[in-house]
Amino acid sequence: MSETVYIETSILGYLTARPSRDIVVAANIEVTKEWWNTRRGDFQLYSSQAVVKETSQGGEHLIYASE
Repeated sequence: MSETVYIETSILGYLTARPSRDIVVAANIEVTKEWWNTRRGDFQLYSSQAVVKETSQGGEHLIYASE
């Protein structure tokens, strides 16, 4: 059985974010997308109802939710 990883709001925000000139945000976007494309299959992913609710609202708060 594979390990589990909790997917919180900022992960989804970085996956759907537009390119950023902010070097920290740009790095977070790149690392998140790289992990998502190369490692997500190694884990069982799960999230919460709160994350589903928050992401359904969309907007800039997704990227900065954990900052």
